[in-house]
Amino acid sequence: MTSTPTLAASETDRPGITPGTARRVAIASFVGTSLESYDFYLYAYFAAFFVGPLFFTPLGAFGGVLAGFLAIAAGFVIRPVGAVVFGHLGDRIGRRPVLLMTILLMGVSTGLVGVLPSYAAAGWFGGVALVLLRLVQGLSLGGEWGGSILLATEYANPKRRGFYAALPQLGSPVGSILSAVVFIVLTLTMSQADIAAWGWRIPFLTAFPLLLVSLYLRWSIDETPVFRKLIETGRRDRFPVLDVFTKAPTAFVIAIGAAVLGIGSYSLMNTYMVDYGTAVLGFKFQDLLVATTIGGLLQLITIPLFGLWAAKIGSARVVAIGAIGTLLVAFPMYFLLQSASFGVLVGSMIIGGILPTLSWAGLGGLMSDLFPSPIRYSALSVAYSVAALLTSFVPALTLIFGQAVGNAWWHPGIVLAIMSIITLLAAWAASRRVPILDETES
Repeated sequence: MTSTPTLAASETDRPGITPGTARRVAIASFVGTSLESYDFYLYAYFAAFFVGPLFFTPLGAFGGVLAGFLAIAAGFVIRPVGAVVFGHLGDRIGRRPVLLMTILLMGVSTGLVGVLPSYAAAGWFGGVALVLLRLVQGLSLGGEWGGSILLATEYANPKRRGFYAALPQLGSPVGSILSAVVFIVLTLTMSQADIAAWGWRIPFLTAFPLLLVSLYLRWSIDETPVFRKLIETGRRDRFPVLDVFTKAPTAFVIAIGAAVLGIGSYSLMNTYMVDYGTAVLGFKFQDLLVATTIGGLLQLITIPLFGLWAAKIGSARVVAIGAIGTLLVAFPMYFLLQSASFGVLVGSMIIGGILPTLSWAGLGGLMSDLFPSPIRYSALSVAYSVAALLTSFVPALTLIFGQAVGNAWWHPGIVLAIMSIITLLAAWAASRRVPILDETES
């Protein structure tokens, strides 16, 4: 593995940027990714338990769950389109205005899910509208993650890029915790009939006030110094998305592979496990939410620690370590879950969450190191979106695979192991490359 290169003076000194400014920008970035994750996990829990009966009634139990999982995939199918559009804009007009657009689209589309009519009230209208709103969310997601990473890292000292790139990743466990808590509160305070009748709308409607907070935070910050420098030097690419494929095709493939485990493990451990855990293993829905929340709370500690580790040993190494660890526990974890013990469930959510979190925490730094700043927004957005698209089918494919093998205990382990191997190979390839620093600052 290559060592971290020596940084030039102009790359370590950031005139006019105080540590406080960098932290404030990182907070704004983190809040945005938290809203993104909150919106995603709201629908993930919703899809596993409520979508079928509410919107796809004629399809039956299995067909309804499958339709709900495929609606998740629909949001990711269009995500690369959003990545191309917003990635281009992010490299042309700036990181800040694009992030204002993406967070607005995400908040509004999520909130509108809360007012959709069920199949009993309006037939297929609600199901069709749900898919359309998932498509709008997908467009937003296409430009959200890459911009959030750049907002945090392009204000940071390059020596601490790995750490600041990890901070937006906190949004995932925060979103998971908030969405799980909302559903836990619903199950404790409302009957199943009331939740199915109208209570399910409450979590989605909370997206509106959260949107106002996110808009305020992002409106209050300035454009990143890296992009301002690009404007001053006239080095903005006319077609940055195309240049990703001509200037950095190998790096693009590496970035996709590196993202597979970090994204896909959440789909497997949260979305699929909600249905598999209740329908096959016999866990209570509330127990699964509690276990997920406990795992998410620990990630609030581990992600910053892993970010510090990434700043010290390199983001690619941290991603690789996470992939190796996940590969080692994949099969033992799912074997032990067959006991249907709540303690084993919590332990599995902790171990099965923390190890992939290593790969998740180091992902932003690894991907930022692969690309030059004039095409970085496009590169990160498109690569992440392609990985998200590929892994969006994990719940549906695992469900079908499980049905084909009679829900054999090892079937989710196969899926997790494959994702771990892909990310391990990509992280190894990334570790062999010299990190690309902000060219416009040298």
